[in-house]
Parts: sequence; C-alpha cells; structure tokens
Amino acid sequence: MFTKTLTHAGHTRSFEVQAREADGWEVSVKEDTRIVRRMLYSDWHRVERALSAIRREVAALEDQGWRGDHALSR
Repeated sequence: MFTKTLTHAGHTRSFEVQAREADGWEVSVKEDTRIVRRMLYSDWHRVERALSAIRREVAALEDQGWRGDHALSR
C-alpha cells in the first residue's frame, strides 16, 4: 500500500507498509540490503502514525539530497 525507495551516494533506503492477510500490517525500513526496522501492527491507527513518521523521514532525507520514486498505492 506504500512503497518508497530513495538513493544517495550509492546507498539505498526503502520504506514499505504492506497489508498482511491475517496479521494486520507490516511496516519495514531497509538500508541498502539490511532490514533496520520491521514492525507488525494490528491496529490501523498505529499504522497511520508509523506512516506519518515515515513520510517525515522521507521528506528529511529528500532535503538532504536523497532521490527516488514517488509510489503510493491505496
């Protein structure tokens, strides 16, 4: 439902929020190929807060020169 990948100076950061059929929603952040955060939420309000935090982090990285896609699906 949300995917964003940014690159800068040969490094990649990926952000993803994905619905999981029986479990709720998975929120994950990768730096290069390493997963640095992965949370599983069953409460949609927590997902909304996590997504807001991701959007703030993405905006801050873009201000620092990171560039990437602008994919958002609902």
